[in-house]
Amino acid sequence: MNSLVDTVRATVDRHRLLPELEPVVAMVSGGADSTALLRLLASGQLGELQLSVLHVNHLLRGEDADADEAFVESLCSELGVAYRGVRVDVGVWASAEGLNLEDAGRQVRYRIAGEELDARLAAAGLPPDAGVICTAHTLDDRIETFFMRALSGSGTGALASIKYRRDRIARPLLDAERAAITAYLRELGQAWREDVTNEDTERYRAAVRHGLIPAAEQVNPAFRPVLRRTLAVLADDDEVLAGLAAAHARTLASASSDRSVEFDRAGLARLPRALARRAIRQTIVEAFPSASRLESLHIDSIVDGLGDDHYARDLPGGLRAFGEYDKLVVLRTGERPPAVAPSLLPVPGEADLGDAGTILAESVEPGDVSGTPDSVVIDADSVSFLTVDGVREGDRMRPLGLAGSRKLSDMLTDAKVPRRLRRAMPVVRDGESIVWLAGVRMSERNRVTPSTRRALRLTWKRD
Repeated sequence: MNSLVDTVRATVDRHRLLPELEPVVAMVSGGADSTALLRLLASGQLGELQLSVLHVNHLLRGEDADADEAFVESLCSELGVAYRGVRVDVGVWASAEGLNLEDAGRQVRYRIAGEELDARLAAAGLPPDAGVICTAHTLDDRIETFFMRALSGSGTGALASIKYRRDRIARPLLDAERAAITAYLRELGQAWREDVTNEDTERYRAAVRHGLIPAAEQVNPAFRPVLRRTLAVLADDDEVLAGLAAAHARTLASASSDRSVEFDRAGLARLPRALARRAIRQTIVEAFPSASRLESLHIDSIVDGLGDDHYARDLPGGLRAFGEYDKLVVLRTGERPPAVAPSLLPVPGEADLGDAGTILAESVEPGDVSGTPDSVVIDADSVSFLTVDGVREGDRMRPLGLAGSRKLSDMLTDAKVPRRLRRAMPVVRDGESIVWLAGVRMSERNRVTPSTRRALRLTWKRD
């Protein structure tokens, strides 16, 4: 028993995983690993903690899942630990999001755990960066994950396997072997729940656990400590490279909420391939958590496509990557921004365009003609009744500084506005006359002249 406690305490101290006197939310399924985690945290041997338990019933295993839930609640009551149980139909959610059950379950659990920790912090009057969420991943999980990623094709970052700390997630058992955990529970006389699906070798992890790892132990009985040292080296290397890649990603990539990621193709192409790979992967996974299973062949394809104007490829998680002018774009398959919501534009005042943002009209001095594609100054007396909508078929205007009229579609092409985004470009109109193609150019007819007495600034505040 002491051996496991000493191992876990050393891990906690070395990686500073458990902040004393702060909320700790333990995710407990009822299996041996999470039951041992709960017993260790509740014992006080890992520090004085504000401990609470979260159990998520995925509603996938019928009566067995209900029995797991009842077991965890009963154990928490016995130990005097605050408990919260949540039921989520993960099967329905996975179908709606186009995810496999494992990914869907993981996303649901971590989302709920984050909400639970936020609530605990708020109740304690602590800042949002305090406290942790504890999971019961073990050394066995780390080894299994290494083999699974090695077989599917992964870079060194993925091969480093599970991390001791990732954002708010802490893993105190990551140096503990499953055999030591079950021995600890037996010595305590503590029961646990068995998930029979863990024995189903039709599942990838179970096949690795019951087939590949025993074979590795036959080849080298000491392979566990050897691989543990290798994983530590990989993790150290990964931390350095990840920091360098993140610095490049901040300057070479941008994300738009959860809809798209854009990369500077030329900038990424100038990076060493190892850094380009990492910058791309880190940015995509951060924007699209469902892309966590991107394999090295997908990332290599994107890197190879940086110099190809016509590059396009579907990716796991319902994503698509393609070249677009000087950018490489990754977005959800079929994703298109909504069209501009038609609106009146009061003067002065603001028009709410929904997801396209807002257009602001405000009076300014006639001498203030400074501007950008997103902010222009017009002669207020040249307009009478302003509205905002999107580009219509056949729209034309005379752009500022030009002698003749041009199609708005041609102006958008010249401005390198992608076709997928054009429906979200606002057009300010005065009746049937176009005043401004927001983000591109205003009309010559509405320019400020020396005789202008009143001026109006129009500003597009993008979403």
